[in-house]
Amino acid sequence: MPDQNNSTVVGVDVGGTFTDLVLLDQTTGAVRLAKVPSTLDNQAHGVVNALIAAGANLAEVDLIVHGTTTTTNAVLERKLSKTGLITTMGFRDVLELGRRTRPQAYGMKGEFTPIIPRNLRLEVPERMDASGAVVVELDTDAVRAAAQNLLDQGCISVVIHFLHAYANPAHELRAAEIVAEIWPNEHITMGHSLLSESREYERGVTAAVNASVQPLLERYIKRLQDRLTEDGYRSELLVMNGNGGMVSASRVSKEAAKTVMSGPASGVMAAAYTGKLAGFENLITYDMGGTSTDVALIQNATPAVSNEIEIEYAMPIHVPMVDVRTVGAGGGSIARVNAAGLLDVGPQSAGAMPGPICYGRGGTDPTISDANLLLGRLDPSKLNAIEGGISVADIKQVFSEKLAEPLNATTTQAAAAVIHMANAKMAGAIRTVSVSLGHDPRDFALFAFGGAGPLHACALARELGVPKVLVPARPGITNALGCVVADLRHDFVRTLNTPLDHLQNGTLSAAFAKQRATGEALIAKENIQLRGVRALYSVDMQFIGQTHLLRVDIDDPEISPSDLRILFEAAYFARFKVELAEIRANLVNANCSVIGAREPLDLSTLLPPSERRETLKQAQTGTRQVYFNDWHETPIYWRDHLPNGAKMLGPAVIEQLDTTILLEPNDSAKSDTQGNLIITVGAIT
Repeated sequence: MPDQNNSTVVGVDVGGTFTDLVLLDQTTGAVRLAKVPSTLDNQAHGVVNALIAAGANLAEVDLIVHGTTTTTNAVLERKLSKTGLITTMGFRDVLELGRRTRPQAYGMKGEFTPIIPRNLRLEVPERMDASGAVVVELDTDAVRAAAQNLLDQGCISVVIHFLHAYANPAHELRAAEIVAEIWPNEHITMGHSLLSESREYERGVTAAVNASVQPLLERYIKRLQDRLTEDGYRSELLVMNGNGGMVSASRVSKEAAKTVMSGPASGVMAAAYTGKLAGFENLITYDMGGTSTDVALIQNATPAVSNEIEIEYAMPIHVPMVDVRTVGAGGGSIARVNAAGLLDVGPQSAGAMPGPICYGRGGTDPTISDANLLLGRLDPSKLNAIEGGISVADIKQVFSEKLAEPLNATTTQAAAAVIHMANAKMAGAIRTVSVSLGHDPRDFALFAFGGAGPLHACALARELGVPKVLVPARPGITNALGCVVADLRHDFVRTLNTPLDHLQNGTLSAAFAKQRATGEALIAKENIQLRGVRALYSVDMQFIGQTHLLRVDIDDPEISPSDLRILFEAAYFARFKVELAEIRANLVNANCSVIGAREPLDLSTLLPPSERRETLKQAQTGTRQVYFNDWHETPIYWRDHLPNGAKMLGPAVIEQLDTTILLEPNDSAKSDTQGNLIITVGAIT
C-alpha cells in the first residue's frame, strides 16, 4: 500500500435523501463538490455516482473517508441478519425483560420485539460471580451442541454472552474457540470484547446489534472497496464511527455496532473543527437534512460523547457515540391535517423519491421545502433536484386543498404554519441537548448546516435566545466534510465497580495505561499520516445505591481516590444541584479514548477565492418577495460572490450550490476569512 500523504482527500457521506461528497486537493487548493440522490437499496451506487459527479480520478486520490447509514438503517428498520445467542443457563430472556420499562408510558399494551427471538436464544451451563470467580464450569459439549443448533436454524451470526464476563472473560473466550471450530464464517461476537462493563442487558443488546449488522456491513464495504479498486483506487478506505473517529475498512465490521449513527457524528466533528477555527468553541449543532434534523452539543471544541444512548425503545447501544438527538423534521417532512383537525408535520418524509412536490418527481404531499418555496424563501430555478413540470401555482393548489381549506386559512398562512410547527419540533430537540442537561443556550452559538438548516436557523436561535448563528462555507456537505477532518479514534471501557474508599492506589492508572497502550497499537496499524496521538480519560461514577451513572472527565490518569471523590462531588452538584457528602461514592467504569490527530486542512478554499466580488452590491443577483409575518421585497445574494468581510442587514436571502440562508429582519451578518457567515440575531419585529 502506498504511503498516504493525505494531499488529496475525499469525504463522502450517505444521508437519507442525498449522498454528499467533498474532494480537497491540499497541493493545489482545488475543491470539488457533489450532491447526488442516495441509492438506499445499495449505498455503494450513490457513492460511486458522487465520485463520478465530482470528476474524481481515483488513481490520484490519497484517502477516502466514508460515513455510512448502512448499520443505522438496518437497526431502525429491523432488516437484520439472522442471529443466535448462547448465554448463561437461566438468562436467555435478559434481552427481552430489559429494565422492565414499557414501550408506551400510558395504556395497557405496547409492542416490543427483541433483536434475537426466543427460539434462537440458547442456554448452556456456566457461571461466574461478580468478582470473576468460577461458580459453574463451562459445559463445552453444551456449547458445541448449541452452536450446531443455531446453524441448523439458519443463523449467520452468533453472540456469546455470559454473565459477569466483564470480570472474567475466560468462559466466553473458550466458548468462542469451540464455536469457531464449526461456524462457517467469522461472525462471532463476544459480549465482553465489545463492551467490557457490567449490566448484562445493555452489554447483551450491544453485542446482539453488532452481530446482526456485521454481515451486512461487511458485504457492503466489500462491494464498495471492490468497485473503488476496479476504478483505480489503491489506498486505504476509512469508515466513520459513531464516536466521531474513524477506522480502517478492513477492521470496521468486527465492531460494526460502533458505526451506528456515524453519519450524524461526522457533521458534529466538522462543526467542532470549523467552530474552533472561527473562534466559537461552544456550539449547539443543528443539522437539518431532507429526512430528519440532528442536534448535538459541543463544549470547548469537544463534542459530547455518551455510551448511554438508546436509539429507539429497548435498543441501548452502549458503545461511545457522539450524543446526537434526532427529530423527524427535514425538508421532505410531510405536512398534513390530522383526524383532530390539527396541523402536524413529520415524521413521515417524502424522501429522495419522489421527494417534495417542488422537486418535480411526482411528489403529491405538501412538505417543509414546499412551504419555504411558497413563502419566497427558495427559488424554484435553484433547487438542486428540480426536473421541471411543476409550477408555484401547482404547489399552491396542493397546499390549498390539503392544508389551507381544512384549517380555514389562506395558502400563505398554511405555509407559514408548517414552518412554525417544524421550528417548534426542532427547538424542542435542541432543548434536550442543552436546557434538559443544565446548559443555557444563550452561552452557545448555533452551528447551522444541512441542506435546509440555514433556512430555519435564525428563527430557531431567536426562539431559544441563542445570540449568534454560525453558517459554515458549505452547509449542505458538512457531514462529508466531517469525514475529511475527523481523527482516528478508539474508545475503551472497563468495569471496576469498586467503592472509592476501597480503591487501591494505582488500580485506576493501571487500567488507563492498558487501555491507552491498546489504542496506540491499533492506531499504529493505520497507514495514515498523523501529527500526534493523545488520550482522553474519564470515569463513570455513582453514589452507592443509585442506578444511574455520571461521567467525570479526568486530566491526570494518576489521580488519587480522594481527588477523584472531590471531582465527582463537584460534577454531581453541577448536574443536580444536590450535595450527598454522607453517601459513599462508587467507581463503576474506567474510560479511555485514544485519538490519532490528523494533519489540519485548509477550509478557506471551500468557497473559491477567485469567485469573490469587490462589493456587496456586485454579489447581489436580484430581489424577490419573501414572507416574514408579512411580505418584504428582499435582496438575493450569491454566497460565492460575497467579498471578504462582507456585512449585511436582514432581511436577505443568500443562495449557494448546497443550501439557502435566510437572514430575517433585524438580523445582521458578516463573513470571516474561512468563508463562514456569522449572524447576530436581532430583536423580534
